[in-house]
Amino acid sequence: MEKTLILIKPDAVIRGLNGAIIDRFEKAGLKLVALKMLQLSKEMAGRHYAVHAGKPFFAGLIEYITSAPIVALVFEGDKAVELARKTMGATDPAKAGKGTIRGDFGENIERNSVHGSDSPENAGIEIKLFFSGFEQMDYQLKK
Repeated sequence: MEKTLILIKPDAVIRGLNGAIIDRFEKAGLKLVALKMLQLSKEMAGRHYAVHAGKPFFAGLIEYITSAPIVALVFEGDKAVELARKTMGATDPAKAGKGTIRGDFGENIERNSVHGSDSPENAGIEIKLFFSGFEQMDYQLKK
């Protein structure tokens, strides 16, 4: 089974959208295997967004993602990364379809409510940044 990391960003957390967002992923067929709320430090945010270091928007991104708590989640399922990205919609909420998380809840390209891993390889790296192995649960969903 493939896993993916999802972060519910500060804009969604402060608007009380955690449950609605989690529900979208579960209704899409993904199984929640890890969850925690945390306040990112600038150092941890920098490690998570290291791929963007040096870009003009990097400082603003770090400032934003550390401005309020986030909710970190791991979802599991067949083609979890692909399914999660479809559920989230395009990065820019203006281009995200209605019925997607970003299309329905995103405010703008930065405050787009969620981050999701962009590949199975990056999911593995990102998950390790936020969760240890014992924090991920193994169970069977009852259908």
